Amino acid sequence: MAKMNEEFAFLVLSIVAEIPPGQVATYGQVADLAGYPKNSRLVGRVLHQAEYYGDYPCHRVVNSQGACAPNWQRQPELLAREGVGFKPNGRVDLGQFQWQGDF
Repeated sequence: MAKMNEEFAFLVLSIVAEIPPGQVATYGQVADLAGYPKNSRLVGRVLHQAEYYGDYPCHRVVNSQGACAPNWQRQPELLAREGVGFKPNGRVDLGQFQWQGDF
């Protein structure tokens, strides 16, 4: 299991920085790309503290169901401005907008 340290944080943030506008990745996808596939919650903790490391497009990361962070009202607005589409249930349409890049 990865520990919440600066090396892990910068690895996660460097992956998030690669997600292009108009696309999203999931916490699990970022964890996989970082080499820690069982640490999606830790990815969420890193993103919650990302402001201490710089300016990263953390709004482009959603959960595996396409749901936005529950306590971040601006996230859907930021994604919509980039052209990300949502299903009627309010979740991101991962079939159309999930980032297929690798790191």
